[in-house]
Amino acid sequence: MQFIVNIDVEAIEEAISFYESGLGLRLIRRLFDGAVAEMGGGPASIYLIEHPDASAAVPGTSLQRDYQRHWTPIHLDFIVEDVDAAVKQAVSAGAAQEAEIKTFVWGKLATMSDPFGNGFCLLAFADGGYDHAQ
Repeated sequence: MQFIVNIDVEAIEEAISFYESGLGLRLIRRLFDGAVAEMGGGPASIYLIEHPDASAAVPGTSLQRDYQRHWTPIHLDFIVEDVDAAVKQAVSAGAAQEAEIKTFVWGKLATMSDPFGNGFCLLAFADGGYDHAQ
């Protein structure tokens, strides 16, 4: 099975810039008159999809997109070699670090959000990774 990841953003150019400079992804191509950007650099493509703030989030409902920091039950974890360096890079590109970096037996974790309110984590595994969590 393959999968792709879609992330709604309010401003496509700002989003491309953040995901390139903040997380090290690269622009592969633009689609749909430039409103969608396919980003590569990981095991699945990430599609940044431009939708205006307050536009309908779910057809047939009154639910609207809101680019303030929000919670969703699904988020991305970006696996990095050095969490401290990755946090500095992401913050310098516009991310928000939401808590101190935490150290666990399986590695280090930083909780973050992108400039559009989407949560993500940066994590670096110690030798053995999640196998230490058992």
